[in-house]
Amino acid sequence: MADSAATPYAVELDGIWKRFPGVIANAGACLRVRPGSVHAVLGENGAGKTTLMNVLAGVYLPDEGDVRLDGEDRHFSRPADAIAAGVGMVHQEFRLIPTFTVAENVALGASPRLISRSAIEKDVAELAERFGLATVPGREVWQLSMGERQRVEILKALWRDAKVLILDEPTAVLTPAEAEELGRITSTMAADGRSIIFISHKLDEVTAFCDEATVLRGGATVAESLPVETLNGAMLAELMVGEATEVSQRRTRTAPVAEANALDVSEMWVTDVHGRNVVDGVGLTVRQGEIVGIAGVAGNGQRPLADAIAGLNSNGVGLVEVAGKDVSALPPRARNAAGLAYVPEDRIGVGLAPRMNVVENAMMRAYRDLSNGPFIDRDAAEAHAETLVEDYNVKVGQMHAPMAALSGGNLQRLLVGREIAGEPTVLVAAQPTRGLDVQGVAAIQRILLEQSASGVGILLISEDLEELFALSDRLLVMHEGRIVGEFDPDVATRSEVGAAMAGANAEADA
Repeated sequence: MADSAATPYAVELDGIWKRFPGVIANAGACLRVRPGSVHAVLGENGAGKTTLMNVLAGVYLPDEGDVRLDGEDRHFSRPADAIAAGVGMVHQEFRLIPTFTVAENVALGASPRLISRSAIEKDVAELAERFGLATVPGREVWQLSMGERQRVEILKALWRDAKVLILDEPTAVLTPAEAEELGRITSTMAADGRSIIFISHKLDEVTAFCDEATVLRGGATVAESLPVETLNGAMLAELMVGEATEVSQRRTRTAPVAEANALDVSEMWVTDVHGRNVVDGVGLTVRQGEIVGIAGVAGNGQRPLADAIAGLNSNGVGLVEVAGKDVSALPPRARNAAGLAYVPEDRIGVGLAPRMNVVENAMMRAYRDLSNGPFIDRDAAEAHAETLVEDYNVKVGQMHAPMAALSGGNLQRLLVGREIAGEPTVLVAAQPTRGLDVQGVAAIQRILLEQSASGVGILLISEDLEELFALSDRLLVMHEGRIVGEFDPDVATRSEVGAAMAGANAEADA
């Protein structure tokens, strides 16, 4: 890392506020990055990391605060302004054209400086060799692995002479070997005088790759420019999730959990499109009336696990039993008929059909019971929808208006109501309160507690630790596709759970 005692910071973000409707993403956040360093930005999901980086990259205008590069005030109204000032960002979702070659993707949209294809490929090859970004400029992107595609994104930024490079969760799609190689590449770029901002949840990568770390929590900076060599996993985890505190709304169980299991999952394996295990031999049980929470940083296998349990993931292999009945070979509709209800993480893309109306969405689970021969009984369908709307306090304008017109809270109330209307044995709820306002969160949590009290087993997957501590009878933690810890929310601390989420004890549990 460069000694910058007498030189300005490469990046200074001071007092950054960014507000969205109903959400404060950044609340006076600060960040200072030294020239020629690799600087980690840490925090839970929703801590404001990506929003803060999008301010630096010109994607968002800050509502308040100052942006400085090399000591000079900057005002970016669009990403092109930030790129011209030497700021490049590699997003979690790569922005490449699969049918274009590496060189074509690198040069696409940049100011023309080379004319011939061969000259561009030669220039890209020299740039790749300089920074150890092994690639073939003439290959089409669709032929590349995720790690190779990430190198193309980095080359795009370097081609535009980025002095500051933001890597947003860069190892989320990489194999361990590719992640290790990325660490070497970041060191090479830092040695060249460039400043790397490394957004990550993985503490082992922070300590291995980075020089300093800044931690965000609740949109604000809680620790700034900490030397990595002075840190350990427990310290960073406590900074990320806060000190152990009693959860103010912790549920009080009035009756013991039943002995019978509502859900049994064993030896569940799920692979991604590249053949990597994203769920690694997971086993768990949920008893009748029990709420079992799953905590974990996004991308550690929670979503594919939930989809596999519900029968939506064709790459899933494992045993799933509902009240002792093996449903592993059954399609999603048959699993639902056997008593398994599912509230997916993506309520619009998977759970609901936004272009269809309220009645049509409400009847999706019950349409066979609402049919008269080959035809839907419209009166019965409307009565069914009206019952759900009334029972779950869904505020709608017109029953035949498209679902897209409803707020997020009303969409979620209808979705949850529809799933539990069939009186399931077990409910798998993935991020059921994400993006909702305070009233919406309270409404969904109240429904979950009522279902638990009635004997329904609930598998609750959430990135909100407060919610998991408040509602769960048992708390499991997933890291890199495996269950790495089980906690009693009555006695566990946020620090302990946070450390497990960050992988601090994953090796011991392996």
